[in-house]
Amino acid sequence: MDKVFIEGLEIEALIGIYDWERRIRQALVFDIEMSFDNRIPAASDAIEDTLNYKAVSKRVIEFVSGSGFGLVETLAEKVAAIILDEFAVSHVRLKLSKPGAVRGARAVGVIIERSAATLAR
Repeated sequence: MDKVFIEGLEIEALIGIYDWERRIRQALVFDIEMSFDNRIPAASDAIEDTLNYKAVSKRVIEFVSGSGFGLVETLAEKVAAIILDEFAVSHVRLKLSKPGAVRGARAVGVIIERSAATLAR
């Protein structure tokens, strides 16, 4: 299956479980791979036939910017569900990084893979 990807999407969000984290916005970085059959848009050369990565990015930015979850795990699940539900992709792989969360590490976070057929509702 073909993949459409968004790499290094940086979004400021309220995230974390500690009191000090609940008072500031922190940068999160998303790498997203979405399964999508690219043969139709390749043949038509028409934007309306594509998985519009700009539209996906805007939706993820809108959701994440307005969120306030404690755990990156929760946020990752919600974002994956939005992509699967709203953009009709069959599979998504999402890496959510929280830079600077652990001293000495560039980033920490989660990587999840979800499919439309097995998404827990």
